[in-house]
Amino acid sequence: MGLDEAQISGCLEGRQLMMKVLYERGVYLPSCDLWLDPRGNRPFAFVSHAHADHMGNHLRTILTEPTARFMRSRMGASGKVQHVLRYGEGRDFGSFRATCLPAGHVLGSAQILIEQGGERLLYTGDFKLRPGLSSEQAESVRADTLIMETTFGLPHFSFPPSVKTIAKIITFCRESLAAGAVPILLGYSLGKAQEILAALAGTELPVMVHGSIWQMTRLYEEMGAVFPPYSRFEASDVPGHVLLFPPAVARSAILENIPEKRIAMITGWGINERAVYRFGCDAVFPLSDHADYAELMEMVELVNPRRVFTLHGYAEEFASDLRRKGMEAWSLTGGNQLEFSL
Repeated sequence: MGLDEAQISGCLEGRQLMMKVLYERGVYLPSCDLWLDPRGNRPFAFVSHAHADHMGNHLRTILTEPTARFMRSRMGASGKVQHVLRYGEGRDFGSFRATCLPAGHVLGSAQILIEQGGERLLYTGDFKLRPGLSSEQAESVRADTLIMETTFGLPHFSFPPSVKTIAKIITFCRESLAAGAVPILLGYSLGKAQEILAALAGTELPVMVHGSIWQMTRLYEEMGAVFPPYSRFEASDVPGHVLLFPPAVARSAILENIPEKRIAMITGWGINERAVYRFGCDAVFPLSDHADYAELMEMVELVNPRRVFTLHGYAEEFASDLRRKGMEAWSLTGGNQLEFSL
């Protein structure tokens, strides 16, 4: 159960009316008649990036060119009418103006700034602030309302420097090969796999990728990305290679048929001590394409909003932390409780 309409509207007595924000399997802005990353197909929607839980075949879609290309490749469509925006390009849509900003999540991922009646609303989608090797650097702008994803919205989610995590991944690969085992790195086909591949540049490790990763990586290259040499998976030529596969095939016959192997999951959840047991693999490395807790707080400071709405992961807990700092902040997916200082 999400917030009721009065809470989400911000229509508190004595306060200026602000843009209404609703949530039902996606964020909805009634005054714009616009959905933000909704589940299912909608008349008019913004799609922040081309991961399955954000895509939809909408009647009209606002998105970036890379996201449109990934969506066509993954689902055969990216909306019947596409409004493709470049980063920083503002465009009018009747009652509101929309501008896309880089989100730093995967190539082409975007935040959207909505301007209407003198008010500014920023929706982040999935994002990270620290630089990546295969995605654009995220940006921020000032806004009255911030709607942000909070996947890692607890203080203990503090990712180590990426360079240290990458060094550990490379050591894992080299030690596995030296022991006669095949190192298998698991990362999502879009975004994480390309970040891992880029991280292996200069190592001269022979890399072989799953077909789904091959397809997405070729699209990256068509859009200007550069990666170290790699080849498409061939079951007859596995020994001596580092394999890069999506997590969905971790228990597949393809990998079960490799007798000597060591499997590593690459995920932000690897920050948890028992992640190896959770994922049932030999190693877990906390390389994430999401913001950690400190980055979430930094984004709030950079945007300096009058109110914050949180989504996904630890949305309730992060909103509660913001309220303790004196901010108006609520989880759009429910669980909010008022705190009182005695």
